[in-house]
Amino acid sequence: MNDQDRTIVAAQGYVELGLFDEARRVLRSLPREAFERSDVIEIGLLCLMGEHRWSEALAAAHELCTASPSDPGGFIHAAYCLHELGRTAEAMEVLQNGPKSLKGKSVYYYNLGCYNARLGQIDRALQYLEIAFEKDKSLRRLARKDPDLAALRSQLL
Repeated sequence: MNDQDRTIVAAQGYVELGLFDEARRVLRSLPREAFERSDVIEIGLLCLMGEHRWSEALAAAHELCTASPSDPGGFIHAAYCLHELGRTAEAMEVLQNGPKSLKGKSVYYYNLGCYNARLGQIDRALQYLEIAFEKDKSLRRLARKDPDLAALRSQLL
């Protein structure tokens, strides 16, 4: 592992701890061209999301989608930012029009379930959530506490 990779791993660690200013401080030591790397873009994006700076995070998510168009991460983050901005229908469009690799991710189905629930599409929400739970059983526990799923909480037990 080279110095640049070690710096990125350190920044990721700070993000996981919720120390977003520290993550940014560590990243500032990287050369300018490193900021074009998708992992570095994503760290900045996660900092913004952690600080609930949804509009700025959405712009960073779009940058990540452009930098890595076949990677599902940018699309999942962009959709989540849109949802947090109250643009849930757009969030669903981003997921549904993203790369095919999204369909391999349990969070894709989970988020579609949440977004459909928020839009009052309960039956469709339950269908997506069932797929998510089949892919990752731990999501059922998360769903029981998720405010987006309050309308169908009794059906998730």
